[in-house]
Amino acid sequence: MRVIFGIGNPGIRYEFTRHNAGFLLLDYFAKKKSIKFKEATGDYLESTTNVNDQNFLLVKPVTYVNTSGIAARQIFEKYSLSPEEFLVLCDDTNLINYDFRVRLAGGDGGHNGLNSIIYHLMTEQFPRIRIGIGNNPPDKALSDYVLSEFSKSELEEYQTTYNKCVILIEEFIIGGSKKMLEANSLLMKSENRSNSNQNI
Repeated sequence: MRVIFGIGNPGIRYEFTRHNAGFLLLDYFAKKKSIKFKEATGDYLESTTNVNDQNFLLVKPVTYVNTSGIAARQIFEKYSLSPEEFLVLCDDTNLINYDFRVRLAGGDGGHNGLNSIIYHLMTEQFPRIRIGIGNNPPDKALSDYVLSEFSKSELEEYQTTYNKCVILIEEFIIGGSKKMLEANSLLMKSENRSNSNQNI
């Protein structure tokens, strides 16, 4: 069983905020697959189905961003997961809007949700897709910025990013981290060729 775990804050109040970029990607993927989330026995919502006969689980914790690790630990205990089977989706203020990065391991990069997961799982060795939301302007505190809402035009722009990430998630489900990295490399090469052609 492979798990895709979004980081975000539950509730309508936070639904379209920048800190919920991971949730929004997870929702986007679920909508593409016509699957819905339901309440689980732990501190999370879940949805399970399969791609190419490979079962997987989508997870949205209800513990809020800063304590995401509580739900992560519950999932690990319930399904006896190994870290490489656990893909985390989260926002990243170190990346510009609409950008994304794939990593197989690493620190929290200043993200409290990742910090909580690392603390509760006692490992940094899990893959993640980080969604760029840009940095806070000088006149705005970081906490206020990540809890500010995306504009309608921004949400529309993110669909292009999310479509690419859907491919990566599918590859992770089918073939694990290695297949996801291979797909990411192809996406990056295709994007570089497109940018080169535009500059001619």
